[in-house]
Amino acid sequence: MTIRDFKSLPEARQTYPKVIKSLLPIVGGKKKGKKNVLPEATYSVNELKVNKTNLQDYRRICGFADNGQIPPTYFAVLSQSLQMNMMVDEAFPFAMLGLVHVANSVTQHRRIADSEVVSMRVSFANLRDHDKGKQFDFVTEVYSGEDLVWEGTSTYLSRQKTESSGSRDSKPKTVNQKPDATKDDLHSIFAVPEDIGRRYAKISGDFNLIHIHAVTAKAFGFPKAIAHGMWSKAKCLSVMDLPEAYTVDVAFKLPILLPSEVELIGDNLAKLQKDGTVEFDLYSAKNDKPHLAGTIKKL
Repeated sequence: MTIRDFKSLPEARQTYPKVIKSLLPIVGGKKKGKKNVLPEATYSVNELKVNKTNLQDYRRICGFADNGQIPPTYFAVLSQSLQMNMMVDEAFPFAMLGLVHVANSVTQHRRIADSEVVSMRVSFANLRDHDKGKQFDFVTEVYSGEDLVWEGTSTYLSRQKTESSGSRDSKPKTVNQKPDATKDDLHSIFAVPEDIGRRYAKISGDFNLIHIHAVTAKAFGFPKAIAHGMWSKAKCLSVMDLPEAYTVDVAFKLPILLPSEVELIGDNLAKLQKDGTVEFDLYSAKNDKPHLAGTIKKL
């Protein structure tokens, strides 16, 4: 079991040289771990002070208000710095470039002031089979003193050949039909500009090549660059009046090719008080293609 503490979050300029090195043929370095085993490791920062400039930039690009509070998705973004270091420093069994972010869950137990000093820790968890390979989680916990104030789970898929890989018809295809939004529904249409991937990468530190430019995205099988999933989740939440404590689960569906126009349709958030749960979805504004499916549960 590896337990590693950092004085501050590792910077991208320190991490990316290690990421590049991890992609090169191994010569006397660390070998990949077994594909059925995740490393037992926890990386943490015991005194995490939010960079106000970065936070302000994040609010601006995602649409969050400057209200003195940490946006619900911000700690998920900060935790990626520790995640990348865990994948390159531990005996991580999968290729980083082959990972697909398929789902994300965040739970806010109370509102968190942007002036608070907190601690963050990230661990590997829950390796399991998927019909297209292997899935695993990064679990992040944020504490104020001894109190758990925020927690999140990011689920990734490592695509691999499986027994069902050769059968395209092994599972029935789901037909998604975009509902008509009524006047009481949560409803918003917004443009996603061509450069959103590059701009978001500078703020989040996530410079995955599929988000940066059409040329680099084509090398990984995409016709154009695609938007970050966590940006699309944040953009959806930024237009919602969320309660004090809640959980937001999302599944990432078809990628948003850049540029695009997308349409957010969901339940009126007033239903949270009565039912305790609301749902929302993000579609292409031009057709029924789904990009994101989300659920909010009040705690």
